Formats: sequence, C-alpha cells, structure tokens
Amino acid sequence: MPKNSKVVKRELDDEVIESVKDLLSNEDSSDDAFKKSELMVDDQEEKDVDVEEGSDVEDERPAWNSKLQYILAQVGFSVGLGNVWRFPYLCQKNGGGAYLVPYLILLLIIGIPLFFLELAVGQRIRRGSIGVWNYISPKLGGIGFASCVVCFFVALYYNVIIGWSLFYFSQSFQHPLPWDQCPLVKNTSHTFVEPECEKSSATTYYWYREALNISSSLSESGGLNWKMTICLLAAWVMVCLAMIKGIQSSGKIMYFSSLFPYVVLLCFLIRGLLLNGSVDGIRHMFTPKLEIMLEPKVWREAATQVFFALGLGFGGVIAFSSYNKRDNNCHFDAVLVSFINFFTSVLATLVVFAVLGFKANIINEKCVIQNSEKILKLLKIGNLSQDMIPHHINFSSITAEDYNLVYDIIQKVKEEEFDSLGLKSCQIEDELNKAVQGTGLAFIAFTEAMTHFPASPFWSVMFFLMLVNLGLGSMFGTIEGIITPIVDTFKVRKEILTVICCLVAFFIGLIFVQRSGNYFVTMFDDYSATLPLLIVVILENIAVTRIYGIDKFIEDLKDMLGFSPSQYYYYMWKYVSPLVLLCLLVASIVQMGLSPPGYSAWIEDTATEEFHSYPTWGMIVCISLMVLAVLPVPIVFMVRRCNLIGDSSSSLASVSYKRGRIIKEPVNLEGDNTSLIHGKSPSEMPSPNFGKNIYRKQTGSPTLDTAPNGRYGIGYLMADMPDMPESDL
Repeated sequence: MPKNSKVVKRELDDEVIESVKDLLSNEDSSDDAFKKSELMVDDQEEKDVDVEEGSDVEDERPAWNSKLQYILAQVGFSVGLGNVWRFPYLCQKNGGGAYLVPYLILLLIIGIPLFFLELAVGQRIRRGSIGVWNYISPKLGGIGFASCVVCFFVALYYNVIIGWSLFYFSQSFQHPLPWDQCPLVKNTSHTFVEPECEKSSATTYYWYREALNISSSLSESGGLNWKMTICLLAAWVMVCLAMIKGIQSSGKIMYFSSLFPYVVLLCFLIRGLLLNGSVDGIRHMFTPKLEIMLEPKVWREAATQVFFALGLGFGGVIAFSSYNKRDNNCHFDAVLVSFINFFTSVLATLVVFAVLGFKANIINEKCVIQNSEKILKLLKIGNLSQDMIPHHINFSSITAEDYNLVYDIIQKVKEEEFDSLGLKSCQIEDELNKAVQGTGLAFIAFTEAMTHFPASPFWSVMFFLMLVNLGLGSMFGTIEGIITPIVDTFKVRKEILTVICCLVAFFIGLIFVQRSGNYFVTMFDDYSATLPLLIVVILENIAVTRIYGIDKFIEDLKDMLGFSPSQYYYYMWKYVSPLVLLCLLVASIVQMGLSPPGYSAWIEDTATEEFHSYPTWGMIVCISLMVLAVLPVPIVFMVRRCNLIGDSSSSLASVSYKRGRIIKEPVNLEGDNTSLIHGKSPSEMPSPNFGKNIYRKQTGSPTLDTAPNGRYGIGYLMADMPDMPESDL
C-alpha cells in the first residue's frame, strides 16, 4: 500500500462530505422532511408504501383503513335510491320475474366487465378519473373532465332528493302522520275537506301541496320553498362534513350509511310478510311474463339499469379504487359488489311489493264494500232482482271472491244496461298493475301503505332514514368523483375544495327548491347523465382496449393480481361490451328522439298530472346539459392534438425524488411501446448512490422548481445517467 494512501483516501472522503454538504446547503428549509427521507432508503423495501409520483413526502395518498371499509364504500356508492324505486318498477313493468333474466345476462356482459375495468385502472394508476385517462392517453384526458361535469350535474339534483327525504323524516315524529288524512278547511258557515285532496288522496296532496307546494308549470317559478331550502342546506352540510377529510372521514361513516339500509329492508320484509295481502304482491311480482321478455325495450331498459346501478362512468368507482394497494384483488371486488348490488335490488323489490300487496288489499277491500253497498241499493229500488244473488252471499261480510262472483253474474244478466249501474270490478291485480316509480313510489304509494301499519310513525322514521342513508352513500361516491381528480391534477387542498364545491352546488341547487323545482329535477335526471355517461364509458373502453392495448392491459392485471384473468374478460372488453354499449347509445338516442321532450305537471284545479312539452328555453337547457357534459372530450383532444398548451417537460422526462426512490415520468405517453400501467413500482427503483456525483446544482437562482404532478421540486436537476433503469411509471 503506498505511503500516502491514507492521505488520498482522506481527501476523497472530504470531497464526498463536501459534496453532500453542498447538496444540503442548497435545500430549502421547508424540505426538512425530504432530507430526513434520504436516510430512509433501506426501509422502503420492507414497507409496502404506495406513493404518488411527483408529490411531497407528506402528501402520500390516503388509504382505506380496512378492506371492509372499501367494500362498504363501493356498495354504498352503487346501491342507491334507484335500487329501491327504479328496479322494482322495471321488474313489474317488464315481465315480472322474467325481467331478471335479461338483467342478469347484461350484468355479466357489460356490468361486471366494465366495473372491473374501472376498478383496475384506478387501483393501478392510483389517480382520479382525470389523472387515469390523461395517463393512459393525454388526448383522451377529457374523459375524466367529462366524468367530473356529469358528477356535478347529478350531485346538484340528487342532494335535493335527500333534502326531500329529510323533510319527510322530520315530519314522521308525530301520530297520526300528517299525510294520514286530508286536511279540513273551515269557513264562516261550515267545514269541508280540501278539494284538491278530496280529488286525489291524502298522500298525493301532501306531496304536491304541503311538501313541494308545486306550481302548475316549469315557467311558473313561484319563488323559493323555504322548507325545502332548509332541508337542501342541511343535506349539503351533511355531505360537506362527511367528505371534508376525504376517505378518512367518509370511510368511517360508511359503516352506518351502507349497512343501515339493509337492516331497515330486512325489518320491512319481515313486517311486510306478516301483513294481509303481502303474498299477493310478491306472487304478482315474480309471475313471469315470458312474452314481454322478447321485446327490445325490455333489454334496453335492463341495460340502462345495469349501467347506472353500478355507477359506471361517474368516476366515483375509480376514485375509491385509487386508494387501494396495487396488489388488491379488484376482480373479487368487482364480482362481489356487482352481485351485492343485484341482490339488494331483489331484496328491495320483495319489500316494495310485499308492502304494495298489503296496500292493494286494503284498497280492494274498500272497493268491495263500496260496490256491495251499491248492489244493495239497486236491489232495494228494484233495478236488480234478488234471484240473481247466490243464497250463500252475505253482503254484511262479503269477501272479494264472493263479490267478484256476484259482479260476473250481474254483468252477464244485465249485459246491455250494465255500464249504467256504476259497478266496478275489484281485482287486486288491477291495483298491483298500476306501475309507480321514483318519487311516486317513495313519497306517495309507499308512504300511503305505511299509514296503515301499526306504529306507523316508527316505520316512517325508519323508511326515510333509510332513503337518506342510501342517498348519502351515493353522494359520497359522486362527490369523490369530483374532488379526487381535481386534487390529484391541480394539487389543491381537499378541505378547501370540498367546502367550495358544496357551497357552489347549494347555491346552484336553489333552482330545484323553487315551487317549480320538481320539474327541473326531472329535466336534469332525463338529460344530464344518460347519453353523456354512455359516451364516457364507450371512450373508456376504447382507451384501454384500442389505444393502450388489451394485451398489455391483461398483462398489467396479471402482474397486479398475481394471476391471469379469464379470457372471458378479453372478449368482453374487446368485442362484446363496446358493441352492446354502442347499441344502447343508439337505442337511447332513438328513444329520446321518439319521445316528446316534456314533463308531468301537477294541475291544482283537477288534482291530476298533465303532460307539458318543454318551452323553447327549456329545450335549450336540455341540449346544453348534454353538450356541456361531453364538451371536455373534444376540447382536450384538440388542445393536445394542436399543442395549444406548451408542455414544460417536453425536453426530458420529469424525474421526481421520493424517499430515496427515483420515479421517471414519461413525457410522451402515446406511442410508447412500454406498458404505462405494467411498470416497475417506485419501490423497485434503485436509490441514488451518494458516492457518485449524480447531482449538479441549478444555475442561477436556487429557488424551487415546479414539478409536474407535484407542488414543488427538489431544487436539483438529475444529471445524465445512461445506466439508470427506467420505470414505466
């Protein structure tokens, strides 16, 4: 060993020390956490910590506390009000039990595959909808923005429905219930029943007049309904408080908001099965009408219900999934949540028709009593002969079967003058065939049935609290579909953005709590989501299977899941699902063109609903809703295509430094043959070797660089390192 070897070694060590000191002296004082993280390189291989590219050490992505919490969040988002008041109506309208066949087939063809696709891309890329689709193809980055716009439109009116439920919930703590009887009107001479209520029913009157105080047309605003305004404010406050900390706050609420509806549904099912006539309702529900199943309309409505039941295209599914670890079995999650959603719909259908069967039985009994009294009067005045009536018939305690026997006899004998007798056929099936859905089911039909329950206030409280929880579960996913992509993309504070979003939505939502607000809810429900979401999901499918590449995506799934998904998904994603979605889009456009655009207006004088066409300005609003929702897609495409916005990272791939790991972010994602998703995770990358001079100072000011996908850079640029392995992520 040379004599001066120790001196040389000491000099080399001094150079290394000076290099490190030089490095640290130029760090910003705010980067203490960064400096500490440099020494934590050895621990990263042991800890499974997923972090976002380009963000701060402190800004690690939140994660679900448990798998159960995540599943409940996805179930809460997908299981909503539509499962309670839309699915039973479609089942009744489209062939009863036979409707379940096309629904299940379409669930397997488009529901589960597309739900699985959204879960997979969200979990692997760990971004919201904007970041995911911009990452896969920058030119299709508008898909994420379109999802956000649709989520915002839906949130505007969906929270109004929660407000309605809150109003009914607050009015349920009294006995008898306020919608149990028609109100009496007093004047100077006598007391009489409110004419509008007498012409309709107590629950119908309460809904339209007491709750909504509805106007006669869309153009007649009528001013704000202060009761519903307060309820809407309360609904937005609840959403804001639950979402202000993201999944850290909303995740805990999911345990109640997602599970409580099942407790209520089971209680209602048990109680309903004990009611007289409930079996008739369930039998009517599941009696298959196979001939209806062959109609194209049934398949279109089944596909639409599958599509919206799982929340496809909203961005909420992607947002929730992005907080998972990359090795989570999202295939299992997709199948589990999809079938939970389906069985929830079936459970809700059983409950609804058990209760509606009870209600139909009560109405049928009233019909028998009223018409039996008419027959007795006709017998007294001699219009009917006593010889027509079978001897065993006792009109004081006549059953529905005996009445229908007498009715058939009179109809045959008095065939010519039968219509003038004013008798009605009292069939329980006729009452059950009166299809009701949406608010008509929840706030009128079901509410009327509950007035006949023993301890009706208790059941009313439970029912509307269930509706509130179902609505909130869906709202959490909808708002997450707005907040998460914006936070990921623009790096704003989640708390501030949540408050601003809720405030803006509340003030815009005031149009829905006018006296004409119910008509605006119908307008938004019909036009703001259906076509835009179909277009969004079709583009999602194209982006993954055609632009990114279905083979690479399957490989990514194999790497992420630890096993290769079934070839079934390959053919569904590449061929079947896009074809079915295109057919559904065309069918929806045709249906929209054939159906005159309008709404059902409540006419106070006649106490009935009348169909009104939208005025010219209303049609402009309808078209604007659809155009605004889809507009981000072509705008972003043209901006990217024409390079209208400069890319600050166009010269070199931007590199971010994170806890001793180097993450390379490719600039040109399109046309890259390497996998965008199937890449080495950041933890697999080698740490910088401090023994080599891989850093060089920036020339000029030592201020912090702004880094893509991050609040700020590290104050240093990476020198050329040809031997450094690259990560696709």
